[in-house]
Amino acid sequence: MKKKALNLPLVTDAEELQNMVGEPHEHVRNKAISFVDSHVQNFISLSPLFFLSTSDREGKSDASPRGDGAGFVKVIDPYRLVYPERPGNRRIDSLLNILSNPGVGMIFLIPGLNEVLRINGTASITKDEEFIASMGWSGKTIGAAVIVDVEECFIHCPRAFKQAGLWSSETWVDKESLPSTSEMFRAHLQINGLL
Repeated sequence: MKKKALNLPLVTDAEELQNMVGEPHEHVRNKAISFVDSHVQNFISLSPLFFLSTSDREGKSDASPRGDGAGFVKVIDPYRLVYPERPGNRRIDSLLNILSNPGVGMIFLIPGLNEVLRINGTASITKDEEFIASMGWSGKTIGAAVIVDVEECFIHCPRAFKQAGLWSSETWVDKESLPSTSEMFRAHLQINGLL
């Protein structure tokens, strides 16, 4: 499938973009902290799911979910977090990206809460068996855990989740109308000549 050019005017200047959006309120500019305080720790302890953003050395980006029992992400100290890497589809996109570019972004969710916690930092991968065992995770890991050195933590406003109606079952698509992920998977394999 060939991509057609859109020929649309693009915003390419930071000053132009800031003029379009306006200046953030002083509270918004100063809401980020550079360590894990008791509020951030409590939020993480109640979160069963976060989304991890990574990119490789060339800037090719990836985002993927990580989920487990609430509190599966552990706070090592006020400056570091750790989570287990579970067996999956073996693509290991995020882990490969971390090896070439350790910058990561994390968005933590708590079901029913419209605000999310954002954490940005740098990541490394450990295979230390004793350390991994000391975290008390149940279930299987790949023998590795990811340690995130926290650089920035802040609460993100609830607007996106409110507009999406994410936690309101009245907004959910009925089960019969949901896309078939198995059909999608097979169709994409067929496009790539594997079926």
